[in-house]
Amino acid sequence: MVRLYNLHPFGSQQVVPCTLEPERLCCGGRDALFVAAGCRVEAFAVAGQELCRPRCAFSTLGAVRRLAYSEPGDYLVMIEEKNGGTFVRAYANWRRKRSESSRVCVRMVGHGVVAPISEAFRDQMSIVEIPLSEVPLCISCCPVKGDLLVGCTNQFVLFTLKYQDVSEEFSVLDFERSLVIHINSITPVEISFCLGYVAVMSDLEVLILKLESGPKNGERVNHHPHRTSKPVNQAEGLSNETSQLESDDFVFCQKPTELLGERSRLSGMSVTLESIGLAEDKAKYPHIQHLLYRRFTPDISFYASSDDIKLHSLQLLPIYQAGSPSDGEKLSPEKELLSLFCFFSLPHAGYLYMVVKSVELMSVYQYPEKAQQAVLTPQFLHVITSNNLQCFTVRCSAAVAREDDPYMDTTLKACPPVSMEVCALRLQLFIGLKAICHFKNHIILLTKADPEATEERRESPRRTPSRKTASVQMRTPPGAGAGWNVYIVNTVPPVQLYKEMVDYSNTYKTVRTQSCIHLLSEAHLLVRAALMDTQQLEPGERAELMEAFKESCGHLGDCYSRLATQHAHLALPYYKMSSLSLAEVLARVDWAGGESQNYERGLIFYINHSLYENLDEELCGELAARVAEMFRVAEPKQLPHILCSPSMKNIDPSLAWSYLRGLDACGFSSVLVTLTRAAVALKLGDLELYQKEIQSHSEMRLVCGFILEPRLLIQQRKGQIVPTELAAHLKETQPGLLVAAILGLQKNNKIGIEEADAFFKVLCGRSEDLTPQLLVDFWEAQLASCLPDVVLQELCFKLTSQYIWRLSKRQLPDTTPLRTAEDLMNACSHYGLIYPWVHVLPPDSLTDKNYKEDLSKLQSLICGPSFDIASIVPFLEPLSEDTSAGLSIHILCHTRLKEYEHCLDTLLNRCPEAVIPYANHELKDEHRTLWWKKLLPELCQRVKCGGEKFQLHLASLKEALSVIAVELELREFLNVLPEDGAATFFLPYLLYCSRKKSLT
Repeated sequence: MVRLYNLHPFGSQQVVPCTLEPERLCCGGRDALFVAAGCRVEAFAVAGQELCRPRCAFSTLGAVRRLAYSEPGDYLVMIEEKNGGTFVRAYANWRRKRSESSRVCVRMVGHGVVAPISEAFRDQMSIVEIPLSEVPLCISCCPVKGDLLVGCTNQFVLFTLKYQDVSEEFSVLDFERSLVIHINSITPVEISFCLGYVAVMSDLEVLILKLESGPKNGERVNHHPHRTSKPVNQAEGLSNETSQLESDDFVFCQKPTELLGERSRLSGMSVTLESIGLAEDKAKYPHIQHLLYRRFTPDISFYASSDDIKLHSLQLLPIYQAGSPSDGEKLSPEKELLSLFCFFSLPHAGYLYMVVKSVELMSVYQYPEKAQQAVLTPQFLHVITSNNLQCFTVRCSAAVAREDDPYMDTTLKACPPVSMEVCALRLQLFIGLKAICHFKNHIILLTKADPEATEERRESPRRTPSRKTASVQMRTPPGAGAGWNVYIVNTVPPVQLYKEMVDYSNTYKTVRTQSCIHLLSEAHLLVRAALMDTQQLEPGERAELMEAFKESCGHLGDCYSRLATQHAHLALPYYKMSSLSLAEVLARVDWAGGESQNYERGLIFYINHSLYENLDEELCGELAARVAEMFRVAEPKQLPHILCSPSMKNIDPSLAWSYLRGLDACGFSSVLVTLTRAAVALKLGDLELYQKEIQSHSEMRLVCGFILEPRLLIQQRKGQIVPTELAAHLKETQPGLLVAAILGLQKNNKIGIEEADAFFKVLCGRSEDLTPQLLVDFWEAQLASCLPDVVLQELCFKLTSQYIWRLSKRQLPDTTPLRTAEDLMNACSHYGLIYPWVHVLPPDSLTDKNYKEDLSKLQSLICGPSFDIASIVPFLEPLSEDTSAGLSIHILCHTRLKEYEHCLDTLLNRCPEAVIPYANHELKDEHRTLWWKKLLPELCQRVKCGGEKFQLHLASLKEALSVIAVELELREFLNVLPEDGAATFFLPYLLYCSRKKSLT
């Protein structure tokens, strides 16, 4: 089905001042139009809305049968016939043709040009002879690289465009014969070539191939032309059967066939490559990838004559990321191919395929009359019948959008579907249409009217439906030859046609049908396709198109938000693409329904998601009230979430309370509703009501409620963390609940680590350099809960750094800590039991409870099994060893690093009473030798020196000797005793050591 509209894509019309009756035409590039008549070609320049200007005319060496123009290289290639022979010739430097009698240089392809005659080449048009071993039937030029493909009876020859450097300043266009493609069982009628893609069409068959570099699957590619891949057995049998039936005077019609991708190898056609280029690296020879094979069967009962049932208008249309335009003398810059489309047509139906990445049939065009020729553009399909120029929409831009962005049709972006029905925008009357071609915003038409048919049409005119006067005014140019003309029809600017489509769509608005969406989607695709053609857009045009694009997205958003369609969710991405604010969208809503209004789910979906996304937009009180009313009626379950959005900040609290209270009757008694009521009660200033709500659930249930809606506690505005009024109140009244709630959000991935830290800093009003106690409580809770996504060492480092800073600065916490050191040691395995010798160290002079708690927590964390002590040692400098706290921390860290000798020296100097408890706890296993190698000599030396700590050192020495006497044998014990010691002092220990074995 094709939708029919009566729009006006055709604008002004120009007449090409041809001198001879034209037979064929082609166009392209910046402004080139060629009209061939017999053995003569006229070239015209077409620029803007001006009448086309004759540029030059030249004679060919034979009658022109086919012609094609290549923008890369700026050359014209033709198949010419002379004296019964058919030849291919390329005409280069044709812009230098001053007059028809000017000299022309004729040379053979690949023939070298010597430097002395370079100046003659510079100012002359040159004809490049391209010899072929078989009769050429059709030609095609690559629109990106300028390479030439010639289709012959049994082979297809590829010529690579190149340049011969004649001198440092001058080069001439040339070709290199590089590849021959042999395809059996097909006689080409038309071919098309683009960036390695080859499309071949016979009367009823189409084959699309891709030339790929490198051997397939690491295998060597067969390049012998006479060795072909074996066709499918079924196809062989079919061919034999056909021959047998035809010999018996039967006409055999094969079944219609469509084979996509690699299945097209089953067509039975043998494709072989013969590489004849100069490249020596055989690994670079290409191989073939089969993309599409389609065979049609003529329905003889339907058509008047089976001879007219033939395919026509084969075309490969590339859409690519365009670079800078070609200068007309050098190859075009490399362009990134986004997608490639193939079009071909029967007399009553056209077929459009996408052939890049995936091969699929996109659209089928049904013509109301028999089509003679068609031309595909990125925006439209133009078709001519005998007396009508028809314009159809295409889906190329929609397909490219999806190929270019795999996340299309999500909550961020959308595009009308490729499967959407095509439509005919216009059927414009032209008498005697014979040929059509297209470039930029120009359609070139060749008309040859039969005088009798013209007179008959005048007697019984055909009426075409029109909403307004036809935009193309038919006029016969003065002096034009009777019965033929060449016209240039300028298509209207995309923005102008877009506006007409939007105006036309308004006729469908009130009936609430899919037709409105369809026409607005066509307008959207029209603008999208124009934006893709960056090579032809001026900055001002692009800005105008972008405005139209956003406007079209707004219109589509309006449709999907108001019409009851299965794709109502698309309102969200279209409104986002329109750049409309939430308030602007709400201003477009018709609120006249009152209490009985039915809100469509597309609008509900858009508003719901928009309010979830932390928009930096605050609705006014009136709009906020309307949104709340909408959800109270249509989606009451979402009402608590909606009221928590920062965009709803200005809603009247009493109105919000009345809506929330009404949820009781609907069976809403969840903790989320309770917490939302509590937040609204705070805004009302009713603390009694707040207490009633907050105390109706346990702390664990309340945490679950905060997880369901984090915005009850934390919101974002302009990228900044903003604690809510409820969070600030919990900080003062229930800090434990607040910490548990934020911890629950982090466990459920509702908030990140950095966001949580920033939240507590903003909530407590502390600068970046100061860490509030509530944040330390949160870190301790994180460590105790063993969150899997928290980096353990980083968290331990944050806590130890904070403890060290407080101890060094004698800075007390700003609030009472939620957990004591004992609580953490009991609840968290990362906090270890403090070593017993630490308690022997003298207490610090500062006896504040919180100071002691910080010290105990730090000591416990260092004694724990998880912390990497080496990472904290460089940060111990602010914590001086002169204090008892500093001494214990330093010794603990050095002990964890197994620097026992250093610790023994420190204790002997600072706190000798702790030496023996330290040694009993730490000097074990392989470190037990320190008892007699380090500790015994040090104590003996201090006992000899006497002093005020003599008795303490003496007692420590006795304890050490008792341990050593147990550990060593008598001989070893004697060896470690000092030589100048008193025998009576050591005798008891020696006697114990000697009797130890017998006692055992």
